[in-house]
Amino acid sequence: MNAPASHTPPLSLRQRLQQPGLVVAPGVFDMVSLRLADAMGFEALYMTGFGTVASHLGLPDAGLATYSDMLNRVQAMAGMARTPLIADGDTGYGGLLNLQHTVQGYERAGAAAIQLEDQEFPKKCGHTPGRRVIAMQDMVRKIQVAVDSRQSKDFLIIARTDARTSLGLDEALRRAEAYAKAGADVLFVESPESEEEMRRIGQHFDLPLVANMVERGRTPVLTQAELESLGYKLAIFPVSAMLAAVEAMTRVYQHIQHTGSSAGGHTPLYDFGELTRLMGFEEVWAFEKKYPETP
Repeated sequence: MNAPASHTPPLSLRQRLQQPGLVVAPGVFDMVSLRLADAMGFEALYMTGFGTVASHLGLPDAGLATYSDMLNRVQAMAGMARTPLIADGDTGYGGLLNLQHTVQGYERAGAAAIQLEDQEFPKKCGHTPGRRVIAMQDMVRKIQVAVDSRQSKDFLIIARTDARTSLGLDEALRRAEAYAKAGADVLFVESPESEEEMRRIGQHFDLPLVANMVERGRTPVLTQAELESLGYKLAIFPVSAMLAAVEAMTRVYQHIQHTGSSAGGHTPLYDFGELTRLMGFEEVWAFEKKYPETP
């Protein structure tokens, strides 16, 4: 008699970050982008704050989204995704008690990691001007509270510092060191402005490091091999897909506006039949066949 086949459980994000190779996490900003990326076999997905606030509220990522707004999105995305979801938690949405509530809420919602940053409230999107940071020791306390508040060590705390732009790289490195000592699992030194600065960051830390690849942002966008050689472990691409989608939508809307029809347009379109399958219509049709409505 043959023994039953064994099934190896999937690696947690923590386990994967301990293995060789760069983890690539594309940005997802709504449920269509979530379903599409989730079906492609990535090792992680990144719920971008910029894109989520823009798509959900139509507002800039400038501290206008509330904890409830963002938790709603985390619950929807993590609840549907099979891929580990890294979720932007901004500054924690208030004081230390609020931060505890945020960490526990994101973990219960099913996120694999929460990203917390040391900006003053209201925060501003990374790679934009005017970002100000809180005192380093205040962020250290936030990290300590976040670490103590989670239920499982597999729920990762990503500590981000935005100090590079306003206070310089040395201060950003000093802060990241302090956040590591406070218990952060992953470090995110935002907005280095050259490959040499990225190399300094990579040589400075033993913890996994995040590279934030924003097209036309402050940081050079590098290849996978280049990021690995510099010491990065996790690369996020928060707005790449959103930029492409907005460019395509702009062209489609302009064509319809100018001609009064979509006929003759040159923008590549996703197949409608594939879109129905992506969104789960086949399951609906199977259900209706199995349980037809009684006349």
